[in-house]
Amino acid sequence: MTNIGKKLFSIVSAFALVISLGVHLQAQETAPPLVKQIYNGNWPSEEEAHQLRNELFYQRAIHTYMTMLPALNTIGMRDGSEAAFGKGYNVLPIWKDRMDSRAWVPTPNGDVIYSMSYLDLKETGPLVVAAPPNVIGMFTDFFQRTITDVGAIGPDRARGGLYLLLPPGYQGHVPSGYFAFESSTYNVFLFFRTVMKSGANAPDPTDAVATAERTRIYPLWEVEKNVKPMEFPNGSGKRVNMMYPTDFSYWEKLKTFVDYEPVEAIAPELRGVLASIGIVKGQAFNPTAEQKEALVKAVETAPKMIMALRMKPRADGRDIYYKDRQYIRAWAGGTAEWMQDSYLDVNQRATFFQYAYSSAPAMVMRTIGAGSKYPVTFRDKDGDLLNGSNSYKLHLPSGIPAKAFWAVTLYNVTDGTMPETPQLLPSKNSLNGSIAKNQNGSIDLYFGPTKPESVADTNWIQTVKGRDFMAVVRLYGADIEFFDQTWKPDDVVKIE
Repeated sequence: MTNIGKKLFSIVSAFALVISLGVHLQAQETAPPLVKQIYNGNWPSEEEAHQLRNELFYQRAIHTYMTMLPALNTIGMRDGSEAAFGKGYNVLPIWKDRMDSRAWVPTPNGDVIYSMSYLDLKETGPLVVAAPPNVIGMFTDFFQRTITDVGAIGPDRARGGLYLLLPPGYQGHVPSGYFAFESSTYNVFLFFRTVMKSGANAPDPTDAVATAERTRIYPLWEVEKNVKPMEFPNGSGKRVNMMYPTDFSYWEKLKTFVDYEPVEAIAPELRGVLASIGIVKGQAFNPTAEQKEALVKAVETAPKMIMALRMKPRADGRDIYYKDRQYIRAWAGGTAEWMQDSYLDVNQRATFFQYAYSSAPAMVMRTIGAGSKYPVTFRDKDGDLLNGSNSYKLHLPSGIPAKAFWAVTLYNVTDGTMPETPQLLPSKNSLNGSIAKNQNGSIDLYFGPTKPESVADTNWIQTVKGRDFMAVVRLYGADIEFFDQTWKPDDVVKIE
């Protein structure tokens, strides 16, 4: 073959190759992206499809657990309370000798007198609550969305008053003279706190209990002779389990709640998520054995995921109280409804309701001399997790800016219950006149399994060996020095 022939052959061959590649590439490019991405345009195998459906069901169960935790948190408290003290609009349990570690409740405050009840507006119709003066409290629906604050931040401005609670969609007459509010759920949570007086060796609950017992609750349209007399069972000293479920009953209680409440109480999209795991209002809930296994796994795994979220600082840093301290803010700079600037903070909400309950504007707004603030820490100054096998010191500088009182309480990290030790009440507060102070008015508190030598009993909180814990600084009536951060609690310091 001549040189010219060889060149022509090469050109023709190259041209043919280009045409061939072009045809091949054109054939590939005609397939849409998803066709190329999954199964080459075909269905998956039956086995893989089954596995994927199961995984989606499980993921939806995890999402449901985290989203519905505020409601299950309240349901757990209601069911535990009613089992121990009875039910009815006229039953208001009061922890008359303070709440201690025998009451299993998320982050209870044993430094005030608690009054808590659970009202059913579907059963009673509109209810009137005569709130006493100087109550620190709130009404919430069963998703713990605030209906209204009560007290200094509420419409009664600590003078007391008549609150009228209306059921969802109420169409009847609303008389004047009441602070009237409509709930989004038939179930309503009543949470009142009354402040004790200072005592020489311990706070004095007498007046605070007497104030709480002035609460009256009755149906709006009931005549006086038929109103049930109030009952105020004493919750103190009793073993009461008021925690949300940790087994399959989580889903059964959720289904009962969904059936009982109006459709409008839950957004359609969330109802769709519930429906995807078989929970539909008015329809039977009959998961298969395989689905039930996934639901049990979800109720065991979801709380672990929430704890993992709590361990790691937020990327945006909105949960950090101070630039130079370990303390965090439970609301992460959002509102009491868990709204950030442009989104609902679902992760932060889930982390809160794992270890706490009740969220109200009075806890979030920067109201000077009123409301309450709660810096929380579960790490020491070096960033290590607090553990009950170690001993620690917390220094509170003088001039603690709390017009009502301050307190420091320890809690189990998993669920916010109080660690149970021979002390029973793992908390110290300013209402105890025997708290030891330094010469400059500052206070040193100590945490550990045994009391350090030369430390007063009044300044030591006992811990459980081998169990992690968190410390909450409570400031009731937080003042200017707290908000502009000229006063800050020191970090917890590990000591030998």
